[in-house]
Amino acid sequence: MIRIDDLEVFVNAARSGSFSAAARGLDITPAWASGAVQRLEREVGARLFVRSTRKMRLSEEGERYLPHAEAVLAAVAEGRQALVRPGAEIAGPLRISMPSDLGRNIVLPWLDEFQRLYPKITLHLRVSDHMADFFQQALDAGLRYGQLSDSSLVALPIAPDNRRVLCASPDYVARHGRPRTPDDLSAHNCLRFVLKEQTYERWKFHLPEGVKTISVKGDRLSDDAELVRRWAVDGLGVAYKSRIDFLPDLKAGRLVELFPPQYGDPVPLQLIAAHRASISPVINQLRDFLVEKFDRLLERSG
Repeated sequence: MIRIDDLEVFVNAARSGSFSAAARGLDITPAWASGAVQRLEREVGARLFVRSTRKMRLSEEGERYLPHAEAVLAAVAEGRQALVRPGAEIAGPLRISMPSDLGRNIVLPWLDEFQRLYPKITLHLRVSDHMADFFQQALDAGLRYGQLSDSSLVALPIAPDNRRVLCASPDYVARHGRPRTPDDLSAHNCLRFVLKEQTYERWKFHLPEGVKTISVKGDRLSDDAELVRRWAVDGLGVAYKSRIDFLPDLKAGRLVELFPPQYGDPVPLQLIAAHRASISPVINQLRDFLVEKFDRLLERSG
């Protein structure tokens, strides 16, 4: 008989590329993980991984079996959800990652409120602009901007209509003028940050006549996008990032929008999970909580 926990080990090992990473994510030993996969291979009568001394990968049979294993885990998770009673206790660890600016300045106080609503959860937060590895870092969920490039992950929409916005401080605009078109940015100090392990310096705008991408330059670059926002507030250049990150500064008048909102590149905010089976009751509660919070924030901003 095939065991559900063996399927969980197989799926996690397939996604992470190692038994050690799968074991960390499931809070078991690597030996136990290896034994679970061997047991599953005996049950299905096929070798699911090709192993070597340095790495492992799915075999041809493993590639064919993986979507079926994921479907079984998803069905089990949905069945568990169907049995959760309204008002059932939400408890246990909640391990999530967030972008730096969004996490520190907007989401963090909301998570304090969420924990007051559900005092039996324990928060484990990773605040960074570097791409989080759900399996290596044993994460339950993560907030991410942009379209999901990894088809193995599951995206739950939080703020699907969010866009980037070009901003600068009133002082900067008074000293350097306001760019009227994307081409004008060649005359401005553009504050850049690292996105998906690469410098984000090709800025895309959606103009009435079509999409235009501009290569920008500037004297400041950071792997922490919060610093870019701070530099913009301090009048050191123009910044182009998520409108949600800028909302408090726009409302307070510390920053002004330089182009119409519809010119900005879409960057939907999503809550990411490793797979359907990992969407627990606490993740569902968090999603509903954040959707309501962001809806109110964006509604107030007009």
